[in-house]
Amino acid sequence: MTERTFAADDHLPRVPLPTLEDSCSRFLQWCEPLLTAEELVATRDAVDDLLRADSPGRVLHAALAEYDTTPGVGSWLDLFWPSRYLGRRDRIALNANFFFLFRDDTPLAASTDTTQVGRAAGIIAAAVDYKLALDEEAVAPVVQRGQKLSMWQNKYLFSETRIPGVEQDTVRVPYSAEWPGHSEARHIVVFFRGSMFRMDVIGPSGAPHSPEDLADGLRAVLKAGARPARTDTTVGHLTTKARAEWAVSRQRLLEDPENAAALDTIETALFVLCLEDFAPRDELHACDQLLHGDSANRWFDKSVSFIVFTDGQAGINVEHCGLDGTTILSFVDTLLETPVSDHAARAGAQAQGLPSVEPIEFFLDARQRSDIGSAGAAFAHYAAQNATQTVSFPDFGTARAKQLGISPDAFAQLSYQLAHRRSTGRTGATYESIATRQYRNGRTEAMRVVTPEMIAFVDTMQDPDADTAAKLTAARTAAAAHVQRAKQCQAGEAPEQHLWELQWIQRRRGAELGVTAPIPLYDSPGWTIMRDDYLSTSSAPSANIRYFGFGSTSPRCIGIAYVLLPDRWNIYLATPKAVAGQMHAFAEQLHTAVAELAALLTEN
Repeated sequence: MTERTFAADDHLPRVPLPTLEDSCSRFLQWCEPLLTAEELVATRDAVDDLLRADSPGRVLHAALAEYDTTPGVGSWLDLFWPSRYLGRRDRIALNANFFFLFRDDTPLAASTDTTQVGRAAGIIAAAVDYKLALDEEAVAPVVQRGQKLSMWQNKYLFSETRIPGVEQDTVRVPYSAEWPGHSEARHIVVFFRGSMFRMDVIGPSGAPHSPEDLADGLRAVLKAGARPARTDTTVGHLTTKARAEWAVSRQRLLEDPENAAALDTIETALFVLCLEDFAPRDELHACDQLLHGDSANRWFDKSVSFIVFTDGQAGINVEHCGLDGTTILSFVDTLLETPVSDHAARAGAQAQGLPSVEPIEFFLDARQRSDIGSAGAAFAHYAAQNATQTVSFPDFGTARAKQLGISPDAFAQLSYQLAHRRSTGRTGATYESIATRQYRNGRTEAMRVVTPEMIAFVDTMQDPDADTAAKLTAARTAAAAHVQRAKQCQAGEAPEQHLWELQWIQRRRGAELGVTAPIPLYDSPGWTIMRDDYLSTSSAPSANIRYFGFGSTSPRCIGIAYVLLPDRWNIYLATPKAVAGQMHAFAEQLHTAVAELAALLTEN
């Protein structure tokens, strides 16, 4: 018998809470390679101040330790994640949401016709199958290297919606005190040409509609929405606004009972399906549309939005507050690795005739229409300032890296650092996301890639006098240091989130705790430079996706989302258009760096 989905969650080990001394020591080690001697002295002084016996840091850490032992608290990071994700005040569209572009040759795709309607109906049927299995806790816990992983993020897959707030956002989600148990919703929201439709995917008896019924429902949507909606009436544009501004706009919508009912339909929907009225020019165009698209045809606050183009290509856009890439990969793999007929049979789908399809309408005054039109125009301009590029290595993957006797991820990161130095002349702060779902309520840890060994490797590769032996030794040493730091992160022994949560505690409870004065650490060169990313990297290993992507995280950062598999390595790059030249130069240098590093390791 399959173990129940959430059965292991309360028995997983807790995320270790580091001591203040350990985090400060590691922080200095991590930031030192990026600092001048003068900056390091100033940072050491700030750390010494934090470690004083009577320092504010001691008070904040004591409060965190007390919280960690509070009954019902699963992790000392339980409040960190809402602060980090729901606390951000800029737009989440393009800045926070991420996407996957599906392969076209998966069992699910192969079992549907290649039309937009056929592919979309198959995806709906598969997602409903997963939802009903999750309701019964019949989705088996993910096991990685013999270790069960936390499954709580699955509670955010269906009927979850991020709600904008003036100070901080909230989440409307099942499995919560406000909404106990799983979602009883039977509908999804379908977008087409800016129009929104409520479509039932589960019939009155509780049985899902058959894939054929779903296809008929989608055809009804395409017919009813054939005429594009007026730009100033497409309310999805508002989900692209900065969060506090969107909160004000939403509050105005709620003043009208019919608009409140429309919002309720959207927010309780199991998920969103966006039908596009074009086929992408190429894979890069498909990726860009999955990342941002036309916001008239999106609701970026929904946890899951499937997007299907007219040629049947498809992908997913994900709101990040409760969902990380690893959870979405498991979800997507389950959907795509099974033919639609098997999904329908497992879910008990039945032919019930045309599903209920109803337009979702808002009643808007002139001021609201102006607000929507302005939001749409502003986001279109913002998206146009985002430069992107794909890089593909169809003949290099994890199998080749292992043949060369190197960690595949270390190979990737060494290549990124070498290419970045060659394209910009510098080594800059680099972030890598490390999954920690082996812990209770585990999500990710922030790894900083630039080690002394990494800098020595790049320096050696750039040294015209260095011989092959010296370069090989430097590469092996840097790779070993990278693997060791990744293990440190997986063991909960990374400093950044611990120190960052202390900063959040001061913001949340500073007056109560008597800690209101600025803390020097958070203005120190080490803290600001280590976290000012030049490269922001994350990987998504799934054989069912072609590309994974997200937007840049700062005015000069290159976002590097990569799919590294045994037989291939696909990368999606994103950066502000103002610095697009450095991204294109980086991509060019990356091809050279990969070939050079592979040749070097072959020498061994």
